[in-house]
Amino acid sequence: MIDTHSHIYLSDFDDDREEVVERARAAGVEKILLPNVDIETIEAMHQLEARSEGYCLAMMGIHPTSIGADYKQLLKQARSFIDTRDYVAIGEIGIDLYWDKTYKVEQMDAFEQQIIWAKEKGLPIVIHCRDAFSEVFEVVEKQLDESLFGVFHSFSGYEVEAARILEYKNFMLGINGVVTFKNTKLREVLKGVPLSKVVLETDAPYLAPVPKRGKRNEPAYLERIVETIAGVYNVNVDEVKQQTTSNAKKLFAL
Repeated sequence: MIDTHSHIYLSDFDDDREEVVERARAAGVEKILLPNVDIETIEAMHQLEARSEGYCLAMMGIHPTSIGADYKQLLKQARSFIDTRDYVAIGEIGIDLYWDKTYKVEQMDAFEQQIIWAKEKGLPIVIHCRDAFSEVFEVVEKQLDESLFGVFHSFSGYEVEAARILEYKNFMLGINGVVTFKNTKLREVLKGVPLSKVVLETDAPYLAPVPKRGKRNEPAYLERIVETIAGVYNVNVDEVKQQTTSNAKKLFAL
């Protein structure tokens, strides 16, 4: 298993980060991918990557909820890191209109600029989309060509959004603990998505799967997500682990 989206560098894990990593290893998690949030999170993310000896791998990007009036300066700082070291992806980037629509135009521009970086560097993009599918699709489709590939992190759309993403050919859906929630529509939506288009993620410390819902999430909980996905596709857990691991390795060049 590969956790393709985990924020275990955040302060939520300051008291037991090493133990969290060890539990992940013990649970069969081969790699943990670290999406960046903002300028303030970069150092902690880099430190964890350095200590993990290739087990935790960093991405670079500015999260849409961090985009404000000063976004061009933030992008300039993020770009300086991309030009001086390697990352596995450009992320977490995208559009979030759930909390606030004030900087919608700025979010869309920042998203497109970071997509251009990914195409220049030959890296996948990791897309955060909340209450913004039409805006995200608009920006992605402006830049869509054979050189653009990535994942819709924490996919939470309906069949129509899933079908549109599948038309992109080079994109996958990131599935996390939401798939285990009692009232989610996601299990039904996934029935129309090939397992070859799915990667696993936790989004730790958020979105812990049932029966841990409401508690701090961590990569070791991927097992519970796998069990639910196996039920959706009517296959055994080993097949889910093998296929999603292969998908992640291909997407992120691991």
